[in-house]
Amino acid sequence: MSELFDASVYADRLGRAQGLLRERGLAGIVIGPGPELAYLTGSWTSSHERLTALTVTPTKSRLIAPETDLHSLADSAVSELDVEVLGWADGEDAHALAAAPVLEGDADGAVGLGDSLTTRHVLALQELFAPRETKVAALALAELFTRKDAAEIEQLRAAGRAIDAVHAKVPELLRAGRTEAEVAADIDKLILERHGVVDFVIVGSGPNGANPHHDFSDRVLEDGDIVVVDIGGTYGVGYHSDCTRTYVVGGDPATLPEEARSMYAVLAEAQEAAVAAVRPGVTAASIDDVARSRITEAGYGEAYFHRTGHGIGLSTHEEPFIMAGNDLVLEPGMAFSVEPGIYLRGRFGARIEDIVVVTEDGCERLNEGPRELR
Repeated sequence: MSELFDASVYADRLGRAQGLLRERGLAGIVIGPGPELAYLTGSWTSSHERLTALTVTPTKSRLIAPETDLHSLADSAVSELDVEVLGWADGEDAHALAAAPVLEGDADGAVGLGDSLTTRHVLALQELFAPRETKVAALALAELFTRKDAAEIEQLRAAGRAIDAVHAKVPELLRAGRTEAEVAADIDKLILERHGVVDFVIVGSGPNGANPHHDFSDRVLEDGDIVVVDIGGTYGVGYHSDCTRTYVVGGDPATLPEEARSMYAVLAEAQEAAVAAVRPGVTAASIDDVARSRITEAGYGEAYFHRTGHGIGLSTHEEPFIMAGNDLVLEPGMAFSVEPGIYLRGRFGARIEDIVVVTEDGCERLNEGPRELR
């Protein structure tokens, strides 16, 4: 990404990371290229199979990168941060360079490893750190990686407004005789008017709408088709939008069978109830249960077969995952989707999705476009 926050934002995040390591008795974290590295330094560098890694201990930070890719760090805030930068050449032990700040430090606690490190790197680092325990960095420092700060929330708000503006134009694109692919191409252009990158476009009409991860096809839209439109893009410094609405070709829900209208009313009530249940102190699983129980009570339980939501930020999908079995307690600043769906295989489907941010006493909805069938 070409845009960056002010260097002070990244400096504060690194400082908070070090403070949390001290507070938790952790020896350090090792982060690979990807959203976590971008969060801490602004760098989206990629070095393929060669190891690039940021190691943060309670007292220091070191970024290692292959000499072939050091130049890419110029597009980040690294040069303005208190981070030691080391290049390494093929034949050198990059894993030892990344592990050294932890091994040479005073702390003897566990080490957090970043989500984007490949198995090859994880195994090599675990061998070096043994007998120390290794943990998932994003969970070991959940307050850092899953609770969004003010700058991040504003980026997500802006991304939400941008994708709402795209959805506002979708009804005029859904005309009988057009294909899903033609509609998707138009949506692609609309997303790029307000985002830097198109992340995905789903246009699922009729029976295709019963496949949650359908993209788009050459199916021709017909009057009265129910169409699921799920779209998202990358905005600003790298934060993502993601919003789903369900439409009717022709724009008149009254033309739909009573069963379809009744099913959608159940879905809308479930989504609204789940959003209303979001607040600090409840678990991710409990929000899933609110939506799922209402859909199940209405007789559509088997037609709702995915989780209710996923975290969002510099990744489109990250913690917290709003699903059964996830006992993660929600805290202010956590951002995630609430997107229950009902899918009648071979016939039609429907989904409603908004991004929410947990506040001190509830949540803020970041998508405000109409949710009714239209």
